[in-house]
Amino acid sequence: MCADRPKRRRAGGRAGHARPTGAIQQMPWRLPVNHDKPTEPLSEEGVLAIHDGAMRILEEIGIEFLNPEALAILKDAGCIIDGDNVRMGRDWVMEMVAKAPSQFDITPRNPERKITIGGGHILFGNVSSPPNYWDLELGSKVPGTREQCANLLKLSQYFNCIHFVGGYPVEPVDIHASVRHLDVLFDKLTLTDKVAHAYSLGRERVEDVMEMVRIAGGHSHAEFDASPKMYTNINSTSPLKHDFPMMDGWLRLARRGQALVVTPFTLAGAMAPVTMAGAVAQSLAEGLCAIALAQYVNPGVPCAIGTFTSNVDMKTGAPAFGTPEYMRATQMTGQMARFYDLPLRSSGVCAANVPDGQAMWETSNSLWAAVQSGTNMVYHAAGWLEGGLIASPEKFIMDCEVIQQIQRYLEPVTWATSPDDIALEAIRDVGNDGHFFGIQHTQDRYTTAFYQPFLSDWTNYEGWEANGSVWTPERAHQKFKAILEEFEAPPMDPAIREELAAFVAKRKEEGGAPTDF
Repeated sequence: MCADRPKRRRAGGRAGHARPTGAIQQMPWRLPVNHDKPTEPLSEEGVLAIHDGAMRILEEIGIEFLNPEALAILKDAGCIIDGDNVRMGRDWVMEMVAKAPSQFDITPRNPERKITIGGGHILFGNVSSPPNYWDLELGSKVPGTREQCANLLKLSQYFNCIHFVGGYPVEPVDIHASVRHLDVLFDKLTLTDKVAHAYSLGRERVEDVMEMVRIAGGHSHAEFDASPKMYTNINSTSPLKHDFPMMDGWLRLARRGQALVVTPFTLAGAMAPVTMAGAVAQSLAEGLCAIALAQYVNPGVPCAIGTFTSNVDMKTGAPAFGTPEYMRATQMTGQMARFYDLPLRSSGVCAANVPDGQAMWETSNSLWAAVQSGTNMVYHAAGWLEGGLIASPEKFIMDCEVIQQIQRYLEPVTWATSPDDIALEAIRDVGNDGHFFGIQHTQDRYTTAFYQPFLSDWTNYEGWEANGSVWTPERAHQKFKAILEEFEAPPMDPAIREELAAFVAKRKEEGGAPTDF
């Protein structure tokens, strides 16, 4: 670890926010709060039954930890170790999980982009990790490149409804895997000023990303460790395993007080029981044991539990997303997250291959399940296609239209019931004959009364035809090009940018990170 250096001015500030531009009239940056009562499919007895199922998995069946350090820690904690298998008592698990905060903040290099995870907040992130890219100009699926990744990062920065920048929005396979994290994190930290993510894929990648986030924020090592500046998300290897590299990164970030999200990838009928209650119980067991480990290592470290429980197509075995079962599993896990007093992560996902009707109804189902479940972090909320194998800028922009409408829906102003809102005098003025278009009550409110879309076309068929018969993905592609043309990166102290570039160059000279795990 390098010696601490003098504190410098942090980059960002008000100038780092997306400018109001001609491409899109978007909603301002805000942290939406979900005031709706969550949908709770489970009875009180159902909650206790699923909890008991998760605890019995941990007590009687156990989880494999393929990481010797994690095994040693869990042995010290009094868990039962048999080779790689770990069994742990429910009292210890619940004692550890209770140490995790129910709400926490993450502060990126621009403090004005600080986000709050937990409570009633519902925050949205970009698509992460697809190996392939599709846009309307290409018209086919291609392996991702650094340029495409950077363009999706620009969308992530541009849209105020995107609150955190997860993973690589598309995997740039034109960069060697040993140094890919260095180039992408440099792009992420210079093209955006929002909360960033580190893949837990080995010591070098995690340590490099933590150091780059520290440099970008102008922090000393002590300042970085004092509160969360970034986060990781790990997936268990379902069924009932945690692998070596992800658990290594989990422990490294836990020790330095950075935010941790664990999301089991439990597909009912494949890597989990075909019954949704069984799949949710297994998912909880896989997630809670990782949170218990983190709390034993660093009590109070911020943790969230994720859900990625869906079903497979029983005809082909392919994952299905945005299904009724996915929605119910998300709602059930939200109910359980509140039982454990943990923040919840879910996703905006679909199985569609192109940005068509199927893509939007499945993603919309996923996003509304996030609202209904009380989700706090919505991963993959914009840009996801083909079950996570494709990232698309058109889909990204179409999704942001939906996300903005959800955020508008959540605004409490729509609940107002003052005399002006009841509008009795306006109704009296119009009476039984006439209309409300021209009266003063309407004139005073018409510019803000309703959500105004940036992508939807509300003209009639003749108007749409006269304007060129442009379908939604085509309009989204036009918006994408306009955003790229006018994009301006958020400000960064030149000395910090230079230090980041020097760190990347140094680590490349050292060989970056190993590619075998």
